[in-house]
Amino acid sequence: MKMSRKETILSGMQPTGKLHLGNLEATLKNWVRLQNDYEMYCCIVDWHTLTAEFKNTEIMKERIFHVAVDYLAAGLDPEKCAIFIQSDVKEHAELHLLFSMLITVPSLTRLPTYIEKKDEKGMDSYGFLGYPVLQAADICAYNAHKVPVGKDQEKHIWLAADLAKRFNALYGQTLNEPEVLLTKIPIIPGIDGRKMSKSYNNHITIAESPESRTAKVKKFFTDPEKIHKGDPGRPEICPVYHLHKIYTPDAENIIAPPCKTGELGCVECKGKLAKNLNEALAPIAEKRVALENNNDYIWDVLKNGGIRARQRAAAVLEKVRAAMKMDYFS
Repeated sequence: MKMSRKETILSGMQPTGKLHLGNLEATLKNWVRLQNDYEMYCCIVDWHTLTAEFKNTEIMKERIFHVAVDYLAAGLDPEKCAIFIQSDVKEHAELHLLFSMLITVPSLTRLPTYIEKKDEKGMDSYGFLGYPVLQAADICAYNAHKVPVGKDQEKHIWLAADLAKRFNALYGQTLNEPEVLLTKIPIIPGIDGRKMSKSYNNHITIAESPESRTAKVKKFFTDPEKIHKGDPGRPEICPVYHLHKIYTPDAENIIAPPCKTGELGCVECKGKLAKNLNEALAPIAEKRVALENNNDYIWDVLKNGGIRARQRAAAVLEKVRAAMKMDYFS
């Protein structure tokens, strides 16, 4: 394998099916920029999904397919980055097991994500408790230097760095201590004004038709005090205006002033957003249709990405075993 002098990045998403605007704007567009400057591994983390979907594994293959389609449609290039399925690289599981010896159960039960979701969704399995350890293994199996995340995900990367540091202290300098590559991630509002999420069913997918997107934009919450055209609006609190700032050039001068004076009504404002949103997504949607109809190509991309990922992870785990004096046949 040709060695690269570039720093390495690992990032991934759960296979929840067709991705939405939040995934595109907050994550995928950033990955597309980063793939030119880093040796990049983009994972579809199916094992992580099992914490919630262990009873519904039959849906996984189709969801993985659609996530891969969206990765490529958004601009990820399989020649520049390895796009692969987590479970296709068994080294993730091996390093997860080894890391699990280096952290206490109380440390994991104190993590905010565990506390919130355990109560909120009743997720109290051993697998969910160990989710952050597997996430650390995902990162360190590639000896990643950086992980691109927003501020809200910083603690998860801190745990990966801490486990790498503990490993190095015990067995000698072997693993990079991954750093957060903080990115300015916009919060993409959903139809109801909350963060766009499939769990809230307030999302717009990349794959939707222009007509479907337009219909959903019409349902968006707006400023509750702007009832009629002529009422002065507060664009700074309006979810529709937040999307205008992404999809409407010069929205600060074109949309905000007439909203504030009441000259621009909400119906017209939503119509402008739908038009600009559909125009912005048209190239991605067109590419997506072509990819979705090329089933063999998508699975070939994932298969080849897995080969590249295994090469990297196998080399890292070979060093891990040697450091632990567990390379018994060497």
